Amino acid sequence: MPKLVATDLDGTLLRSDLTVSERTLATFERLERSGITLVFVTGRPWRWMDPVLAQTGRRGRVVCANGAVVLDGASGQVLQNWTIPADTLRAVTESVRDTFPDAIFAVERGRRMLHEPEYPVRHDLGRRDENQVSYDELVAEPVEKLLIRAPSVEAAELWTRCTRVFDGRVTPTHSGFRGLIEVSAGGVTKATGLEWVAQRCGVDPQDIVAFGDMPNDIPMLTWAGRGVVVADAHPEAAAVAHTVTTGNDADGVATYLDALLDEVEATTPR
Repeated sequence: MPKLVATDLDGTLLRSDLTVSERTLATFERLERSGITLVFVTGRPWRWMDPVLAQTGRRGRVVCANGAVVLDGASGQVLQNWTIPADTLRAVTESVRDTFPDAIFAVERGRRMLHEPEYPVRHDLGRRDENQVSYDELVAEPVEKLLIRAPSVEAAELWTRCTRVFDGRVTPTHSGFRGLIEVSAGGVTKATGLEWVAQRCGVDPQDIVAFGDMPNDIPMLTWAGRGVVVADAHPEAAAVAHTVTTGNDADGVATYLDALLDEVEATTPR
């Protein structure tokens, strides 16, 4: 029986329509009754969490922005964050542009996204927390996340070549989308954010089950005692997992956890 369950959201816990099923919500109630801590660990920025928390109940701690921000789910308060310093941000973006002249940048800073004029955003969504700025304004202050788009290359190639350029100053990852990588402060991953939470809950890695589906989940899947991917996970994530559950549209997280809880309950003396 794990003491803590950590799960990615998009492509893992959430269905394709971005909803959380009634079955999954019922499984969360079972976890709570069993005294098991639930932690969401997502690449989503802080500002994208409200729709999920509204469905699941505002509880527990949430690791956002690929490990760079830890929130209290109930209050929305930031408990901890790790940022890319402004001088590092300028240095690495200049290096990227030397390598990929067509690169375009955006950043997550607090509850706002700032982006260069050419960076593709969904204007039809009517968001008021995304602002077009100049490059100099973009890199003027520390940020939780840097987003790099270079449409001419696949994500894996962009990640590989940028990793060499970064030389450990920052940590890149990707979720398989062409020409897009996401960058955190040096050493910051989903695993480090989850570790910060687990330590404060008094839980060791071997007592954690983690769920994911993409390369940005790999640090968490390998750090936790058991890493589980959903069906159709990215091959890089699947390669490091201990086991596979059903897909996100088939409630893969709930399917795995219900089977585990059923087994434990069946062998527990009454």
